[in-house]
Amino acid sequence: MITLTHFLALGAILFSLGVAGIFLNRKNVILLLMAIELMLLAVNMNFIAFSHYLDDLAGQVFVFFILTVSAAEAAIGLAILVVLYRVRQTINVQDLESLKG
Repeated sequence: MITLTHFLALGAILFSLGVAGIFLNRKNVILLLMAIELMLLAVNMNFIAFSHYLDDLAGQVFVFFILTVSAAEAAIGLAILVVLYRVRQTINVQDLESLKG
């Protein structure tokens, strides 16, 4: 039987993979966005696991809010990337440092 510890361990592994993706890959903006999404999904898994084992629906409500924010972040982030690619012809983070004000 799968226990709460299994879900929390899987969530911790997914979250640490997302953190490692952010720290190890600082060149590609798309991979940075994917690492952030992975971290949000790990948090969602923990909310669902606690919600199931505590028989409380509050965790599932938080998941809906997090999914809404992550969908908006993905849509806006990809739209910004499309515009940056059209202007600069690259999505490399080192090449985008000239945008600093």
